[in-house]
Order: sequence, then structure tokens, then C-alpha cells
Amino acid sequence: MSGPQCCENPPTLSPSCGAGIVEEIGGLKAYVSGRSDSKHAILLISDVYGYEAPNLRKLADKVAAAGFYVVVPDFFYGDPFAPTTTIQVWIKLHGPDKGFEDAKPIIAELKSRGVTTIGAAGFCWGAKVVVELSKVSLIQAAVLLHPSLVTVEDMKDIKAPIAILGAETDHLSPPELLKQFEEVLSTRPEVNSYVKIFPGVAHGWSVRYKVEDEETVKRAEEAHQNMVDWFNQYAK
Repeated sequence: MSGPQCCENPPTLSPSCGAGIVEEIGGLKAYVSGRSDSKHAILLISDVYGYEAPNLRKLADKVAAAGFYVVVPDFFYGDPFAPTTTIQVWIKLHGPDKGFEDAKPIIAELKSRGVTTIGAAGFCWGAKVVVELSKVSLIQAAVLLHPSLVTVEDMKDIKAPIAILGAETDHLSPPELLKQFEEVLSTRPEVNSYVKIFPGVAHGWSVRYKVEDEETVKRAEEAHQNMVDWFNQYAK
């Protein structure tokens, strides 16, 4: 998590971007998009730059268009990573273990509203939160995109169907590590799994792409569609 790739290509945060709204769910502010009466919800768990990243909110709107109620929580309490600090200092205040605990009341509130299936996608930092939610069966489908902090040992305890979408150039989760994930998951036929490595892109590409970089945008959109397809299959 301490490598520079984790923090490359920072987004320009915008609290007003997106077609959805910001409201409180489970004690946290969250960007929400889609029909609130949907029985199928998706948590998008951000990278270190948080829930105001325009590309992430744009993706939330895209997932909502597929029929889901999408929730993008502010797990950092208004304190996303910024260049004024170091990732080593910041992560001590915002560990994914805290994100995991904060996700529980969000899931509980969604269920109290009548939601019957919940999927979760995690980007970089958020991937570890998704893994922990899957271990305790709080979600019905999981997607990890260019994960950080996730280990081979984690794959032994995953319970939800899981798709792992990685980058060819990724010092945090290199293709060699993702192949180890795949090997462990292949020994667990009771858990449906899918591992895909995208060529020509680097860590963070799915939400930190530059709109003028046509090839990276194309790969990001491919990953987004893979994610939506996974949720359509396992979270509906």
C-alpha cells in the first residue's frame, strides 16, 4: 500500500458531481444513485481518494442504470488521502479494518429497507473491505478492481462469488499475485470466481483514467461492464 502507484493520477474531487444525491446511510454520508425501492443494492468502496471522485460517481450512475441501488459511502469521514500527508500516516487513521466495521450498519440499513441482495466492488483500498465482507457472508457478490492489501490467505476464506480485475502493471497486486489468487480459488469449486488481467494499463486505471487517454478509457469501460455482468449474475 505504501508504493507510489497507490496515489498516482489523483482525481479532482467534486462534492456535487454525479446524477445521484448525497444522504446519510448507516451513520455515514454516501453518494447514492438509482431507484431506492430496488431490492438489489451495490456498495462501491473507493480507493484512498474517497467518494467524491467524479469517475467513481460516474461509474455508480452506470451501475444504477443496470437496475441497482448504488451506495458509495464516505468511509474516510471527509478526510480522503491528500498530498499534504503520506500514505503511511494516512492509512493509520483510515485502515480497511475500520471500513469493514463501518460497512456493517450500512448493510443493515439497506436490509431494513427491503434490499434482498447486496454486491460490493472495491477499488484499491476498498478491495480489502470487500474481501472482509465476503468472509462473513454479508454480501452476495464481490468484485475487486486493482486490489491493495489483499493476500493469498484471504482467498481461502472468501464466501461470495468473486471477480478479480487486475492491471498488467501493478506493483501492489502484480499479475503474479493475482494468478496465486486464482490458483487458491480454483481449489474451492463452491465459490464461483473469475480472474482477469487487463493488458496495457496500470494500477488504478478503472477509476483514475484520463478521459483523453482513449485506450485506458476503453479498458476501464470493459472492466466496468465485467463488473456489471458479475452483479447481474450473482446480485439479482
